[in-house]
Amino acid sequence: MNVLNFVQAFFSDSAHWQGYDGIPSRFAEHVQYTLLALAVAAAIGLPVGLLTGHTGRGGNAIAVVANAARALPSFGLLVLSVLLIGFGLLPVIIPLVVLAVPPILVTTYEAIRTVDPAPVDAARGMGMPESGILFRVEVPVALPLILSGLRSAAVQIVSTATIAAYVSLGGLGRYVIDGLYQRNYEKVVGGATLVAVLALITLALFRAVERFAVSPGVRRR
Repeated sequence: MNVLNFVQAFFSDSAHWQGYDGIPSRFAEHVQYTLLALAVAAAIGLPVGLLTGHTGRGGNAIAVVANAARALPSFGLLVLSVLLIGFGLLPVIIPLVVLAVPPILVTTYEAIRTVDPAPVDAARGMGMPESGILFRVEVPVALPLILSGLRSAAVQIVSTATIAAYVSLGGLGRYVIDGLYQRNYEKVVGGATLVAVLALITLALFRAVERFAVSPGVRRR
């Protein structure tokens, strides 16, 4: 059987659409892991990136931290987290957050730093507080690049969240891991296809958010 036949056989099997191991259930679990990890990573990366980008301080430290985090293998970090913490959701979220923070942090920092200094200086000269300059002048202009960092992090999380299956959790990785163990390549290919579809959906959602949240003048730049 070729790949297309595997895909057709997987999705046409009604058993894959029902129960706790059905596609809707596994899809929802994968989305849950993704949203949780992205929320935690954004809560860490966005404030630090905005603050350091606005003040212009800490750029070298951000580069060092980001490069160090990118060098950490997600699966190795997962195994280490399980050994230290035990089984559960937390050991899965930790490597996903470590994976997602660097693109959010670095992109946010660079987005703020590349804002045209002329309107920033004008706002400061008018007596606008630093918080107002950041959120009313810099962030609106830098928003497309900031969203691109979030989009990149989200897609990486979607792709990597399959590791949850290695520690007996759910998600779409369950099909890949179980399929390999059972030598059921129909299930392996089906699970991989679902992960790819979710990644494409994630890209489309961020494109829609960008069109809604970013002003037309900034989008045309």
